[in-house]
Amino acid sequence: LLMISGVKAVVSTQSTGAYTMAKYGMSMCVLGHAEEFRDYGIGVNAIWPATAIATAAIDMLGGDAMMRTSRKPEIMADAAYAMLSRDPKTFTGNFCIDEEVLKEEGVTDFDQYHNCPGEALSPDFFLGDDYPVPESYTSNEPFKLGGDKIAAMMSKFQPLMTPEIISKTGILFAIDFGDKTYVFDLKDSGTISEGSGEGADVTFQMSPDVFVKVVKGEIQTTAAFMSGQMKIKGNLMEAMKLESLFKKMKTQL
Repeated sequence: LLMISGVKAVVSTQSTGAYTMAKYGMSMCVLGHAEEFRDYGIGVNAIWPATAIATAAIDMLGGDAMMRTSRKPEIMADAAYAMLSRDPKTFTGNFCIDEEVLKEEGVTDFDQYHNCPGEALSPDFFLGDDYPVPESYTSNEPFKLGGDKIAAMMSKFQPLMTPEIISKTGILFAIDFGDKTYVFDLKDSGTISEGSGEGADVTFQMSPDVFVKVVKGEIQTTAAFMSGQMKIKGNLMEAMKLESLFKKMKTQL
């Protein structure tokens, strides 16, 4: 028996409470059934992907941008076949990652599974920050922005902070680039300033290059969040209000 779940594959329940509970339940079934059926020689294991997989769900959530940074479903199929071919009397009660299974089988060519070779892969959202990120996930491209260039860009966005935008949005949000944080006051003053971000309704954590992709429309906010390229702290429903603002920012670049 093989389930698509895994102990490793459970992170924040901020926006995925029901889904995470379901996966935890499946993981408990793996552990329980592995012991229940051990004397019958039936193996029970779980598998989970290391990256986003190019499925209809990913297409719906992230569109073409996220599909390009995903692996083909074949990697899960090949890993599942390898697991189901092992001796169930000794291989049971395990939680495996697809690429780790294939590496154990001697597979070295993972480009064959890339949905769009050359694109940086998106790590699976549910693996969390503790899972070691393979080099293949990273991009060799330098950040498009940095240092004073970020400040210069933020000044270009100031004209967008109109009374109309403030009345429609009504939140305080921050963008945390790691070394600097910018606070957008869409509640009262309509200003953009450098600060700590403390007290913000929503805080986006991302690198400057990901921010540029979001603003340019090269990747949707949802796709960036689900692929782990962006983290969101605070009210996710409020965060969705900012999609239209990001689109307006594109005109200022």
